[in-house]
Amino acid sequence: MENRSESELWEAVESFFVENFDTEKHPTIDTLLFLIGVQELGSGQQKYTKDDKLNILHIAVCRLLEPFGYYKFSHYDDDGYPHFDEVAQLPELKPNEQQILMKKAIIQYFHDEELFN
Repeated sequence: MENRSESELWEAVESFFVENFDTEKHPTIDTLLFLIGVQELGSGQQKYTKDDKLNILHIAVCRLLEPFGYYKFSHYDDDGYPHFDEVAQLPELKPNEQQILMKKAIIQYFHDEELFN
């Protein structure tokens, strides 16, 4: 990956969301997951039910953890929702460890999708 530190890359991620989605300066992981999930779904801005929001978060988590070997894309259903198969079970993680893993996964996603300047 680039020659920037993880904290510099994370700042670039946060800046991307502030500039492109008008989020707060330090958006929560859930906010980022939701926006990534909407991006992966390709559904754009609209009203979502609580169930839709949970599905969108699930899509984001699966997509983000795919490069780490936890999920593998399976197919799109008739409604255009991507489905993933669990390949490996996530280890038991403390909340702060989950946060670290998701940050690493989001940075990887930005790298893979060539979203870093």
